[in-house]
Amino acid sequence: MSFVEYSDLIRDGDVAIVYLGHESMMHVKVKQGAQTQTRYGVIRHSSDLIGRRYGSKVTCSKGGWVYVLHPTPELWTVTLPHRTQILYTTDIATITMMLELKPGSVVCESGTGSGSLSHAILRSVAPTGHLHTVEFHQQRAEKAAEEFKEHGVDGLVTVRNQDVCKDGFGVSGVADAVFLDIPSPWEAVGHAKAAMKRHGGRVCSFSPCIEQVQRTCEALAEEGFEEISTLEVLLRVHDVRTVYLPLPDFGTDLFAQTRADGAETKPQTPVALKTTTPPREMQE
Repeated sequence: MSFVEYSDLIRDGDVAIVYLGHESMMHVKVKQGAQTQTRYGVIRHSSDLIGRRYGSKVTCSKGGWVYVLHPTPELWTVTLPHRTQILYTTDIATITMMLELKPGSVVCESGTGSGSLSHAILRSVAPTGHLHTVEFHQQRAEKAAEEFKEHGVDGLVTVRNQDVCKDGFGVSGVADAVFLDIPSPWEAVGHAKAAMKRHGGRVCSFSPCIEQVQRTCEALAEEGFEEISTLEVLLRVHDVRTVYLPLPDFGTDLFAQTRADGAETKPQTPVALKTTTPPREMQE
């Protein structure tokens, strides 16, 4: 099992996603002889999981059922154990697009945190790219390295336990992209520049406060970075509904045409279309 390569069958030692509902999922480490408790009853790994195909519908001991899914970075984001605040799919999608990540890219990241973004980066740069991720906290760095190994991506990532603002990323002149998610990213801009290839690349800094953004933009400008921009990502849910549009009247014979046998055709029914309605706060 690997987060960057799909496997058909569930094997002993895999990490699988148990889907109980759209808002209720959990990850399990598949182990021979182990059991997992859910609200629908017990899942026995030996008989219910190992050897089954990913995506299978599994019946629990109480008669309820769940789906067992292959892990992906998106599913890991909503089921991972939180060691820090994490990035979610909306921000992750924007970051990977703006950094122009692709297979073969070399990326530097700080800090690793719970590894939510790290897994998405690894899928984007696989199979020939590499991620150099730096985490200040020793236990978080060790746990992240352990998870990368369990998830079959340890060959694509190097985890370092150090202060990126003082010691940098541990590499020089190799990165196509750099991502910063630390309290004072402006202090790491110089190290980010040193880690990047000579022909340039892209830097992204994620900050919750505008004061952090301002100081980081100033540091980027001082280091000679160009095309500096600030982007705010907002998630707004739109309601989807069906509307029926009547066909325009093109003349008296349109809806009452007579066929060759003398029978009249039926009037055409309105066209059904799907449309979205913005939330109420957007209509004000």
